[in-house]
Amino acid sequence: MEIKIGTKTILLILHVILWIIFVGLAIDATGLLTKTIATLTLQPEDAAKFWRAIDLTEVYRFNETQYITLSCIVIIAAYLKVILFYSIIRVFLNKNFNIAAPFNEIFRKLILTLAYLSFGIGFFSSWGTKVVRGLSSYGLKLQDIEELHIDGAGVWLFMTVILFVIAQIFKKGIELQEESELTI
Repeated sequence: MEIKIGTKTILLILHVILWIIFVGLAIDATGLLTKTIATLTLQPEDAAKFWRAIDLTEVYRFNETQYITLSCIVIIAAYLKVILFYSIIRVFLNKNFNIAAPFNEIFRKLILTLAYLSFGIGFFSSWGTKVVRGLSSYGLKLQDIEELHIDGAGVWLFMTVILFVIAQIFKKGIELQEESELTI
């Protein structure tokens, strides 16, 4: 007995998974932003109640500017991930998207957008890692980079390069497709 799953079913499942990831990332990013604002406006101990995932109160006590810098880096990286997933979801919502003819300008622009967003995530993740290492050298006990969700900067930058290459391949594919249509 063979089970066949069609392309439409796979795309539908991916669409649902993308929405779940998007919502989770959006909640996480908004929680980080809320906790940062609460820490700056309330007492840091009270702000710890807002979002339990990341606790940077020791950095706040050490240096408020460093706290704001690190919080902003983590928040920007988190929101870039949200935007990245939303960009992918928009393709599913776009009525002009045709899976039968993927070599089109819409898809090439999506790949370039994903490349730029990946670069931004990699840049801010790398910067955040350097800030955490710098603060750790002062003897502060911070959470791991993985817990701050700014790990894997190299992977994001590698993904940027791959996406730029794919975008160039799509550009050439679009040119060949247009040339082919003109000759017919």
